[in-house]
Amino acid sequence: MIGKCKAIAHGSTALDYIFREGKLGYRLAFHNLCSREPKTIYEEMKVVSDYNSRCRNKFLRIEIGIAPQDEKKLSVSEYMWIAHLFAKRMGLDNHQWVAVTHKDTDNRHIHIIANRISLYGEVYDTTFVSNRAARVAEEISREKNLTIAKEVKAERQHQKAKTNPTREQTKQQVQKICYTFLDKYKGTGITGHSMFLYDLSKSGVTIDRLRSKQGKVYGLKISYAGQTFKASEIGREFSYRSLQKNFEISKKTEPKKTMTMADEPTKNNAQSDTGYQLVPPSRAHISPANTNESSSIAQAVSNVASTAINAAEEIISGVGGLINPQTHGDDYAERAWQHRLRNQAKKKKKRGRGL
Repeated sequence: MIGKCKAIAHGSTALDYIFREGKLGYRLAFHNLCSREPKTIYEEMKVVSDYNSRCRNKFLRIEIGIAPQDEKKLSVSEYMWIAHLFAKRMGLDNHQWVAVTHKDTDNRHIHIIANRISLYGEVYDTTFVSNRAARVAEEISREKNLTIAKEVKAERQHQKAKTNPTREQTKQQVQKICYTFLDKYKGTGITGHSMFLYDLSKSGVTIDRLRSKQGKVYGLKISYAGQTFKASEIGREFSYRSLQKNFEISKKTEPKKTMTMADEPTKNNAQSDTGYQLVPPSRAHISPANTNESSSIAQAVSNVASTAINAAEEIISGVGGLINPQTHGDDYAERAWQHRLRNQAKKKKKRGRGL
């Protein structure tokens, strides 16, 4: 036996459902109720539930499932006894509730619709109410020697799934084919990957990508001889990410970096024996005859540079201060700071006056 419980707001709809013709089996119990029809039962429950205007879900829906092997053991009176005992252990003595059985499925089950507001205006606490219902169902099952849902579930989990010999044989064939071509083209880049897929298709093996609703690839499936496998079933090497890594070229040739002025000092610093040089090392050694000539050229360049600097200084001084190399950033910052201090002083003065 299994029990479920949930708080609901649509009490009228739930009552119409459990009394629907074709589903209704036995009318088991009407607790704290005078009516016997769904419409009048709801009106009677509503009179009590209106005592509490803050509660939104004012009804409880309880389902008690009976195992097929236990149906033949139970009579109608025993179904009534189960409904009353279940409601009592759930703490519904002071609440209105109705219980019926349904026969629309393979196994008979019990439906209970209860008013969550008690006759004294108290709201039924639904904290972990589903766990509470499952525990009560297990207790009653043990007392009545009925099938316990938890034990059936545990037994099913320990049962081994029957293997299909044809599928296992096909899987071994796919593994042999896939590993053969993977070893052949591993580490050969995009070309090898294309040849890998081509040889697989020639052998009757197809690989399809699995995509999410957003269009992203999240896996692969492999088909062969009418059987479909997840890529991980064939081998860990054939998952989407692993397969991409298997075809990467092992030794990549790094592209040559373009030389920049920022990179040049770092490169030249590494040459500790020659130091920073503006000329190639092949031309670093100059004959003594050319040394005197190069020194005279350097002296001439230095004289020209000093003459140009002097002329520039005379021009700047002649303009009369219109061109001033000094920056005025500090003056602007000082003015802004003084302006800010004055504003703060004015605000304090206004606060003192009560403005």
